[in-house]
Parts: sequence; C-alpha cells; structure tokens
Amino acid sequence: MTTNHYDVVIVGGGLAGLSAAAYLSTKGKKVALLERGTLGGRAVTLKLKGFNFNFGAHAIYGRDTSILKTFEKELGLQIDWQDFNPNKAKYDLGDDLTAVPANVQGLFRTKLLKGIDKVLFTFEILKTMLKMETGHPHLSIQKWMEKKNVSEDVREMMLTLASSNFFTREPEKIPSDVFFTYYRRLFTTNKPVAYIGGGWQALINEFVRVIEANNGTILTKTRVEAFRWENDRVIAAVTPDAEYTADEFVCCIPPKEMVKVFKDTKLEHAIEQYALYEPTVVVVYDIGLKERIDVPYTYVYDKQNNIFITDISYYDTTCVPEGGQLLQATAYLRQSEVGNKEAVEQRKQEIEQLYDKHFPGWREHLVVPRVSTRAVVQEIKWTMNQKPMPIFLPDYRNLFFAGDWCEGQGQLSELSFSSAYEASKLILEK
Repeated sequence: MTTNHYDVVIVGGGLAGLSAAAYLSTKGKKVALLERGTLGGRAVTLKLKGFNFNFGAHAIYGRDTSILKTFEKELGLQIDWQDFNPNKAKYDLGDDLTAVPANVQGLFRTKLLKGIDKVLFTFEILKTMLKMETGHPHLSIQKWMEKKNVSEDVREMMLTLASSNFFTREPEKIPSDVFFTYYRRLFTTNKPVAYIGGGWQALINEFVRVIEANNGTILTKTRVEAFRWENDRVIAAVTPDAEYTADEFVCCIPPKEMVKVFKDTKLEHAIEQYALYEPTVVVVYDIGLKERIDVPYTYVYDKQNNIFITDISYYDTTCVPEGGQLLQATAYLRQSEVGNKEAVEQRKQEIEQLYDKHFPGWREHLVVPRVSTRAVVQEIKWTMNQKPMPIFLPDYRNLFFAGDWCEGQGQLSELSFSSAYEASKLILEK
C-alpha cells in the first residue's frame, strides 16, 4: 500500500470540502481532497434534454454577507450572481396573492397582516435588526411567542416566514435564537437571495480551478474506509489502495458516513449522537418547458400546503434551451411522511395542482420532468432537540469537521461554507 503525505487531507468533496481545499491551498498548504464519488455532494447539476437541473437548494441567502462572498473575494472566484427580485415573490393565500415580506418594503405591502398587527410585527423585526431581540437557545419560537403573548396573526406571520425559509413543516420547533439570528441577517442584507449563473456546477468548477492552480490534489472515486490513530491524533486516512498521511484532517462527510469510517475508534460514540439526527427532507418536482409561461412573479409560496415554486430560468438563462423555462417546486415533508409512498404521492399531486393554478398550460409545454421524492436539503434540522455538530472536538488535536450538519451561520449551503471557513482558519492559526 502506497503512502502519500500532505499538510492537510480533506475527506469529502461537497461544498464544504471544496471550499476548505480551495482556501487552504491558496494559503500555501499542500492539500489533498478525497471524494468517494463525484465532486459536489448534494450540490450537483444534471443536464437533461438541454435543461440544467440542480440537485440541492440552488440559492444563496444574504449573499452580500455570505461566507461565499468572502471566498469569492479572497480566492478570486468568478461567480455570475443572479439576484432574486423580492418584488416578484408572492404568498398564495388560497383565493388571493400577496407580497412576501422578504424585506421591510414587503412588510408594508403584505396582506397577511393588517392594522395594529402589522405595526407590532414590524416592531418585532426592528428589534431583531437592532439586536434588541435575540431569542433564547432554550426556548422554541413557539414558546417564545407564548411567553411574549404574541397575537394570533403575528404568530401566524412568524411561523409562515420560518416555514418558507427553514425548509420545515414544523416551524414552531425552531430555537428562538436561531430564528432571530437568521432574520436579523435577512432583513439587514441588500441581497436576500441570489442564484449562481450556470448552477452548482459553475461554482464547483471554480473551486476546482483554484485548487489546481495552487497545486492541490483532487482524487475522485477515492473512498476513505477508516482513519488510523496514534494517541489523540489522526495519522492517516485509509483507502483500499493507499494511505494519505497529514498534519491536519478535515472531515466533510455526513455524520452517518462518519460513524462508518470511525468505527472501532474512540471517536465513534462521540459522533453517533449526530448520526441519529433527522435531516430536512423535501419532495422536489422540477419541470423543463419548451416555451415560457410568463406570470408577474418568479416565486410563489402556497402557505396552506407548504409548497413553493421558483422560476429558476428567469434568473439563470443558461439552464434552459432558447425560449425554454425551468420551474422548481419544493414541498416540505414531516418526518412521519418520509418514506411514506401515499404521503409522498399526495405531495406530488399537490405540486401539480399548484403548477396548474399558477402556470396554466405547463403540461402541453412539458419536455422533461425530474422528481426527487426524498431530497435532503440540509443534514441538520433546526429543532430544540437537535444541535449542530461542532467543528472540532477538544480531545482530538488535528481533526476538524465541516458541512451543513456543523455549527455555522445561515442556512443550507451557507452552513457548509461558514463551517469550512472556520475550520480552515483554526488550521492556519496553528
């Protein structure tokens, strides 16, 4: 068995692994990135009949304050930002549409709140922006609202916001400090949501370019089976064909996979608790259409059924053939619905009904559908009984963790970027 030595070995080539490898290689570290399959993890782009379908939630939240923006500046990434237009976002109330309060302007236009309730809710948002309200890590947003005697309409507004941004059908379980930290960032950003021209693949290609330009090594189809230890340090990542030794290691694979590679080590039981957590799972139903169906909004959220549709091609014209349209519908699942064929089929029917309502004639224009009935959009579900994994464990001197199951800022991919950035900085400070 051959042995290869590096400054840093990174296991897992998703967004966290790629960004950590790119950042550390630009800082002069000799880096090896080991990925058992293909690069991107859940954030990949699939080309079907001329349409580019993105796996994973293809959105960057609060992009002007995002860690990805930091990576863009420090690494020289070339990103084609396509900014979401909040004025084209609507809530479907059943018999009416109203503005989504994605910013302060939307707050005043929405019909979800009226009169004094709108003033009260705006005051809560103002307190959040000024850090006068931070919530509490031991109080769910439901318990926080009960404690504050929030009116029913304001309560409904807060839970609706949480549902549409935290990918959950159970928003009341979100810790109140997580809720307020997120919305402080959302309401103080100038770019609440953005897409990347060319999809996830364009971003993956940029990370690869930077890694290779800085003499980093990328090995795909390279499965790490175990880690070799000596006292409180990792010595090597072991694959079927070789050992990769290093001074530092960053593990960027989900906890369920980590348990396997750390089996029979003293770290196995420390990681097991995070492997038991429930990820956020959704049904994703994308449709590629040969002709555009123009409507005055690019995002619509069905409040009753917890389903939203985004016109991806409005922002990223590279994802469709000329004149085509790509729509992405996402339906949240409760944990009891995951793997339940009848429940999932019901969600698919509800999505089609929403397409019928807002994009009439889509069936006649359909070129290719893509349905994922069990898409994991985030490995850690923000609830009171689930806490993110730390980016390091004090007893293990040269092992770090990064991914959307780890401690970090924001939601979705931002958790991967921020945890990778923090883990990388800790390595560089040694």
